[in-house]
Amino acid sequence: GVPSANFPPAPVPINIGQTGAWTLTQWGTGFAVYDIKQDGYAPGELSSIVISEQGVITARYSNGVSQDAGQIALVRFRNLQGLEPINGGYWRETFASGQPIEGQPLTGRFGSVRQNALEESNVDLTQELVNMIVAQRHYQANAQTIKTQDQVQQTLVNLR
Repeated sequence: GVPSANFPPAPVPINIGQTGAWTLTQWGTGFAVYDIKQDGYAPGELSSIVISEQGVITARYSNGVSQDAGQIALVRFRNLQGLEPINGGYWRETFASGQPIEGQPLTGRFGSVRQNALEESNVDLTQELVNMIVAQRHYQANAQTIKTQDQVQQTLVNLR
């Protein structure tokens, strides 16, 4: 059936806590402001990000508030020579390199983080120099071949 709306209102006690029967009471007074205190910030948008040498990322907002948003984690390997190069200048861990060791900047054997600085290249300069010398010798050999062909053709033309 449908409940009837003829029941008189009844007080409902509210028990707070596990011991005793504490109840809440509403006093019949008019509305009034007792204290004006701001507990928040004005609206703001992200204006910049700053990264410290310790790797702490601080977000700065247009309302003047700065908050730490996170920290950069670094990884090192026991044997850097054991890393395997893959496409695009990336490296992959191998059994020879060992497992990655995580840490924070400026702790233990980890270095600092430099904002707006270009990292050192991970290109093997010795190998690149060898590749350049090999390419130069190939070019010289091809140029010598063309020169020889030109001399042979000139000699043939002169024989006629």
